[in-house]
Amino acid sequence: MASPHHRHQSSLEGILNFSAHPTPPLGTELRDYASGRFYDICQHFDTGLRKGDYSRPRLIRYTYEYSLSQESGDHFLRFFFKAVDLPIDGDEPIRFEDVRSNFFNFAEHLFDNFFLPMKASTKKTPQPSPALHSAALEAQGGQQYIGTGSRLSVLRRDCLIRDRHRCVISRVFDLAEADERFDTPGGARDDDGNLLADELDDPAYLEVAHILPHSFTQVNREGKLDPSKESALAILNMFDVGVVDLIQGPEIDRPRNAITLTPQHHLSFGSFKVYFERVPNADHTYTIKTFHKQNYVRRAPFPVIRELYLTPERTIEPPSGRLLAIHCAIAHILHLSGAGEYIDKIYRDLEEHGVQADGSTPLGRFVSLAISPVCT
Repeated sequence: MASPHHRHQSSLEGILNFSAHPTPPLGTELRDYASGRFYDICQHFDTGLRKGDYSRPRLIRYTYEYSLSQESGDHFLRFFFKAVDLPIDGDEPIRFEDVRSNFFNFAEHLFDNFFLPMKASTKKTPQPSPALHSAALEAQGGQQYIGTGSRLSVLRRDCLIRDRHRCVISRVFDLAEADERFDTPGGARDDDGNLLADELDDPAYLEVAHILPHSFTQVNREGKLDPSKESALAILNMFDVGVVDLIQGPEIDRPRNAITLTPQHHLSFGSFKVYFERVPNADHTYTIKTFHKQNYVRRAPFPVIRELYLTPERTIEPPSGRLLAIHCAIAHILHLSGAGEYIDKIYRDLEEHGVQADGSTPLGRFVSLAISPVCT
């Protein structure tokens, strides 16, 4: 028999299945009324940020506030009220203790099935493997991996061409490409014809970085998405309805979902410490900001405004503004709710101390991420 928590998780997965529950937009009056009750519930349970933890009420509240369209916000409100088992148009006074358990279970569902795997899986995009290693795997029947590896190789090539072999943030030139051009008559030049010898910064090895994680849509051995990933994609849809179509299956490895970065910026971007905010009335132009507590990055002091490069005739897709907006929203939710620091602390504790005998290590969350911590 399923445990109460498991039954609740399963019911939430059903609630968050958008295709199974097509709904019309909320009217203005109902939207205002429902959002008012929503804020009343969040405020009631918000006791602030406790050191070493994150605020469940703020995680829920900011997930709603950072919905990127009215349609997405309507979806969130409908599913929130179903999750806490309250009618969205109910006029009875809210009995807060009756909704407490469902409210916090809803927060845990968002955290466990979306924010934790999102942050854990975007620290680094896997880079294309060397050709000999790929060939060895192919000889052993690693067809699925080879397909993925080939896509990543093409993605890296396309992003480097589109981004002119430069880090999108720091504008540092790619060291591997600089080596290739070293013996060019008249001196190695960048994609715009400028001498690399005149660069103020040394070239560096660059990486392809997914905006939304490469692993988000990877299928299991049966060729299907696990229920947890289906749930994560449903939650993603609450930020921007229909955006899942941009990253389904192999679409996740399209240039619109990737940018070129130095390893350091890749790690910060993947950890949601660096994010892009679109500049109004300027195409493909962003203010790049950071949540790092101090500005450790000399080459690209934040905030910095960058116009993203495009290829002639748009032969390679530019980074998607919708996907960058979702990345930005997630970065703010993780920061404002404290969930980002909480996840970082989990990983620091695991790396430094392993699994503690007192039961303080959240093993269930590591199991859900297919992480195998070492007991101490």
